Amino acid sequence: MNASWYDVLDVPSTASGDEIRTAWRRAVADLDPTDRRFRVFNQAAEVLLDPNERAAYDAELAAEQGAVTPEAESSVEPVETATGRAPWLVPGWLLIGLAGLVAAALVIAGVLVSKPSDASVEDDTQAAQAAAERAIVPLLSYDAKHLDQSAAAAQPFMTDNEQEQYDKLFAVVRQNAPATGTVIRAKYLASGIVRSGTDRVDVLVFVDQATRNKQHPKVPVVYKNQVTVTMAKVGGQWPVDDLTTNGNPS
Repeated sequence: MNASWYDVLDVPSTASGDEIRTAWRRAVADLDPTDRRFRVFNQAAEVLLDPNERAAYDAELAAEQGAVTPEAESSVEPVETATGRAPWLVPGWLLIGLAGLVAAALVIAGVLVSKPSDASVEDDTQAAQAAAERAIVPLLSYDAKHLDQSAAAAQPFMTDNEQEQYDKLFAVVRQNAPATGTVIRAKYLASGIVRSGTDRVDVLVFVDQATRNKQHPKVPVVYKNQVTVTMAKVGGQWPVDDLTTNGNPS
């Protein structure tokens, strides 16, 4: 039997969304976005983190594994009819098999009815990815001497929800950056899709942040960040709705 997406991420078929997301992040942590394995891990995460995609995929796996067993055959005794001949009884294992096929068909049919076209998902995903790439630099950059301008540059790229979180963090920056003279310049490197969709898309963005301050006035410390950005479709646009970083100094 071929390896499944669960095997690719090394998680059980009962894994939760958080467990799958953790396994994906661990798998791609040290990979270059151009690495062939990077796309494979992304594909696994895209399927398993989408409830509809995962349900359909699980149904396919069940069909491949042939979960039906002859031991499930019905033990009901034949009943004589008025003609004296026992009626033909459908074996229990066959009923179970048909029920499984019907259930799988209903799941797949439900997915096909509710799922947007592949072209629509692809277009929205590409638009969200491009928006994330544009947003990442202003969101992760600021200049202690021009904090108002820095905040204003980031504002158009956020939903109200992310703006609230940004304002809380930026309040801390306003308190500390002037004293340290901190200037952070972000540089976009590459991105990949964690989860696609038509209204929410998760994008992994690789970015360098060059940081100068009074301790490093000439040679900046460069932090290599992997940033997971959740993009939400609002009025035909794709602003940032959530952002988490995991940076390390180079």
